[in-house]
Amino acid sequence: MSTPTAQPTQATLSRPADLDLRHVLNALAGAVIVVDRHDAVQYVNSAAEELLQLSAAYLVGMSLNDLVAPNHPVLDMVRRVRAKGYSLTEYEVVLDSPRFPAQTVNVQASPLGDPSGEGAAPPGTVVIAITQLSIAHRIDQQLTHRNAARSVSGMAAILAHEVKNPLAGIRAAAQLLEDGASAGDRELTQLICDEADRICGLVDRMDVFSDPRPAPRRSVNIHEVLDHVLKVARTSFARHLELVQNYDPSLPPVLADRDQLVQVFMNLVKNAADAAPEEGGEIQVSTAFRHGVRLSLRGGGESVAVPIAISIQDNGDGIPEDLKQHLFDPFVTTKPGGHGLGLALVAKIVGEHGGIIEFDSEPRRTVFRVMLPMSRDEEAR
Repeated sequence: MSTPTAQPTQATLSRPADLDLRHVLNALAGAVIVVDRHDAVQYVNSAAEELLQLSAAYLVGMSLNDLVAPNHPVLDMVRRVRAKGYSLTEYEVVLDSPRFPAQTVNVQASPLGDPSGEGAAPPGTVVIAITQLSIAHRIDQQLTHRNAARSVSGMAAILAHEVKNPLAGIRAAAQLLEDGASAGDRELTQLICDEADRICGLVDRMDVFSDPRPAPRRSVNIHEVLDHVLKVARTSFARHLELVQNYDPSLPPVLADRDQLVQVFMNLVKNAADAAPEEGGEIQVSTAFRHGVRLSLRGGGESVAVPIAISIQDNGDGIPEDLKQHLFDPFVTTKPGGHGLGLALVAKIVGEHGGIIEFDSEPRRTVFRVMLPMSRDEEAR
């Protein structure tokens, strides 16, 4: 993904005279590499030495082209940063070289300062920040979420054929037995029918996973979708909560199926409403445009722009730590009596739209973020 970031002003760079920024950079957990306009390494922090398994004395002066493989995404990022003048971030980048073991990271490249400013770096200087696992793992989870949804799809097809048909026969047989049964036995035959209906209902809820046909997509105004969802929420399951809207009115349309987006955000807002406290409960729905955000998944191919970001935030107790790694798996739920299919379906729909979904959760603040591609016409423009 690629995300622009604001450049610091001279005021933000002011610091006490005895504060050495090298100590600050060396305290960071993420690797920091500074290259000049010729891609020669000018500075590395301690985390970069550890990541690359080379000392700063060895790295400084080395060409970035000697650190990574030819045509590596990092090289292209640095070129684009110089050309565009804003920061870019790529997730799910495999950093490999004969000099160190391959590892999956996310990489941010940013132009360094304003060339006209006092003490500024020379033109073309780029800062490369590399983060291991923590954020990249979230993107890796998208593959897990989609695989989980595919597993449910296969399960739904099997259940429809192997379970519903025999259940229909069992229910019919129970109804035949009921005609000549005693009062006590009729209770048992009714129990058989009720349980058969309950199981069929569960299979029916999973039918949505088994349809392999892609839904037709067109340009959709995401705010119209969210307004519809919130209108339903205010009149039903969230009428006791405060619903706050923070929209970016300049957002372009997304490329999507409107009904499926309604289903996605209805599920997410309903989950937020269930999690929010009865007293003082609040749900914030926000939209934003992330300039240059692109998703590059493992397996090659061109990265996909997913700049439309929608956030659903509640002030509930948060998600239990032991459920966070499995939250999008089928049949995983925090709700009493819940079926655990809602988020699995959300992951399936978002994945089929070429987007991603992630979350952050702590007490009093849980945020689900959906990032979607914009309309092709808007992207071309």
